[in-house]
Amino acid sequence: MNYCADPFNYHRYKTREVKVGDVLFGGNNPIRIQSMTTTNTMETEATVEQSIRMIEAGCELVRITAPSIKDAENLRDIKNELVKRGYNTPLVADIHYTPKAAEIAATIIEKVRVNPGNYADKKRFENIEYSDETYSQELKRIKERFTPLVNICKQHGTAMRIGTNHGSLSDRILSRYGDTPEGMVESAMEFLRICESLDYHQIILSMKASNPKVMVEAYRLLVVKMQAENMNYPLHLGVTEAGEGEDGRIKSAVGIGTLLEDGLGDTIRVSLTEEPEYELPVARMLIERYLKRSEHKEITPVAPNPINPFEYQKQHNLPVLNLGGNHVPRVVADLSHLRQITRESLSEIGYDYDSETDKWNINDTAADLVYINDKRIDFNLPGTLNVIRKFEKTEIYGNGSYPMLNFNECKDFNQRPIPHFLLINPDEVTKDRCELFKNNPQTVLVLYTNSQHAMPHLRAGFMKLINDGVKNPVIIKRDYAEHLYAELVQLYAATDFGGLFNEGLGQGIWLNAPSLNIEQINQLAFGILQATRTRISRTDYISCPSCGRTLFDLQTTTAKIRARTEHLKGLKIGIMGCIVNGPGEMADADYGYVGSGPGVITLYKEKEVIRKNVPTEEAVDELIGLIKKYGDWVEVKK
Repeated sequence: MNYCADPFNYHRYKTREVKVGDVLFGGNNPIRIQSMTTTNTMETEATVEQSIRMIEAGCELVRITAPSIKDAENLRDIKNELVKRGYNTPLVADIHYTPKAAEIAATIIEKVRVNPGNYADKKRFENIEYSDETYSQELKRIKERFTPLVNICKQHGTAMRIGTNHGSLSDRILSRYGDTPEGMVESAMEFLRICESLDYHQIILSMKASNPKVMVEAYRLLVVKMQAENMNYPLHLGVTEAGEGEDGRIKSAVGIGTLLEDGLGDTIRVSLTEEPEYELPVARMLIERYLKRSEHKEITPVAPNPINPFEYQKQHNLPVLNLGGNHVPRVVADLSHLRQITRESLSEIGYDYDSETDKWNINDTAADLVYINDKRIDFNLPGTLNVIRKFEKTEIYGNGSYPMLNFNECKDFNQRPIPHFLLINPDEVTKDRCELFKNNPQTVLVLYTNSQHAMPHLRAGFMKLINDGVKNPVIIKRDYAEHLYAELVQLYAATDFGGLFNEGLGQGIWLNAPSLNIEQINQLAFGILQATRTRISRTDYISCPSCGRTLFDLQTTTAKIRARTEHLKGLKIGIMGCIVNGPGEMADADYGYVGSGPGVITLYKEKEVIRKNVPTEEAVDELIGLIKKYGDWVEVKK
C-alpha cells in the first residue's frame, strides 16, 4: 500500500511521460502549472487576450471550456489567433456533458479533459441496485460511448485528462461505491481501463474535491490502485472550488501541498475565485519549495506505519487542560517578542477588553493559550486563556500559568503534579522517553522541527509516539524564517500543519513568523484549522473559480453573499457558476447558490433543489430567506 516513493524522505514519484503539444508532463520533467479561462469561449478575442495574460504570468497549459459543439469548433479560431500572435502554449478543452464536443476538440487542440461522472452518465441522485452482470453491461455502454473519443485522440496525437470530481460522481458510482474516495478512484479507473484496452496512454489523471481531506485520500488511493494494475500515469493536482483570498490559498495549499510533500503531482492548478492570472504565482510558489527539497537531512524511517493515509482517523489523546480528549485543536499565540504585554495586545488574538464593564469580549477566533517566555502580565486575564511561561525553578505555577520545559530542565521540575509543556524534536522521541510521557499524564508535548522536510519529519515523530502508546496531547510548533514574506508563510504553514491535521495528528497549532503580525498569525492558524475542518470558527464558502460556463459574475456575487452571511459560524455555503459540479458539491454544503441559466439561479438545501429560476437580482435575498426558513440564521450581534 505504498502511495508514494518514500513517506519520510523526499523523492518525486516517478510517472510515465505524457506529451501535450510540445510540453512534456510526468517522468523527470518539472511540475507544470496551469489555469483556466473565465471568458465565454465564443468570444474569441476576449479568450485570446485572457489566455495571453495567463501565459505571460507563467501558465504552461491553458484550459478552455467547450460546453457545446459550437464552442468546440471555435477553439480552432482561438488557437489560430494565439499562434498568429506567437503563442504556442498547448490548449485543453474542458468537456462535461457533450461527447461530440470532445471529439471535435480532440481534432483541433492538444488535450481534452473529460469528467467520468457526467461524460456518459446523468445525475438524478437515484440509488440503483446493480448485480455484477448489470454493472458489467453499464461498463460496456460506457465503453461504446467513450471509444470514439479515444480513437480520435490516438489518431491526432491528442492527450487526455480523465478528471474525476467529487461533486459530480455518477449515480452508478455512488450506488456501487458510495460517496467515497474509492468511488472517485474507480470512476477514473473505469475510463482508464478502456483507454488501456485500446492501447492509448497519453493520459493525465485528477481527483478533485472541495474538501482537501477527501482530495488527498483519493489521490493516494489512486496511486495504489494504479500500481496494482501496473499503471503510473501523471497526476494533475487541485482543490476544486477553493474560494478566494486567504481562504482559497490556504485550502489549496492544505490539499496540494500535502501531496507535494509526498512527492506526488506532475502538474497543478490552484482554483481561486479570482482572475486566472492570479492563480499562477500561487502555484509557482507551491512548486518552487520543492526544487531543492531532496537535499534535506535524511529522516530515519519509522515502522510500522500506524497512520491510515486513505481514511481520516483522529488520534485519541488524554485531556490536559483544554487540549486533547474531545477538545478541538487549540491555537497558541506567541507574545514573547513583545516588550510589554497589555490588554491591547490581547485584542490582536481575539480578546477585546471593555473598561466600562470590566469584562472581556471573546471572538470566535480567539487564541486558547499564550506563550510569554519570562514576561509578566499585571492584569487579570480572561478565564478561558491559559499562559505558557519559561520554566524557572523558584516559580509557582498553576491557576492558568504553566511552565515550558526542555529535557534538560525535567530533573529540576521534578515531575510536579501540574500541567506542563515539554518541547521536543522528533529525533528526541525514544522508547525510554515515551515511557516517561506515559507515566506523566500532565505532560503536553510541543513537537517542533527545523528540518527542511518538515511535515514528514513531524509525521515520523507522531508515528513513534503512537507506536509506543503515548497518549499525551501534542501541539505542533513551526517557526518560519524572517526572509519568508507573508504569502509564502501562508502557503508553507498551510502545507506543514494541514498535512498533519489531514491525517488526524495534532491537538494544537503554534506558529511563528516574523513577517506576519500577531493578528495575521492568529488568523492563519484558525484558517488552517478551518480548511482541514478540524475546527470550524466561521462560515465556510465552497466557491468555484469561474470559467466560460459561469452564468453570473462569480466574484461580485461571492462578495455579496459573504458580506451578508460571514457571521454564520460553521455554515457551509456553495456558490457555483453553473450546474456542472453544482448538485454534488451541494451535498457537501448546507446551502447552495447555482447558476442554472442566463439571469437565473437555482437554490439548494444540501443536494435538494428548493427553488428554480430565481432572478439573479433577487437570488441573494432568497438565499437568506432559505437559511432563515430552515432555522440556521443568526442575527448579527450589535
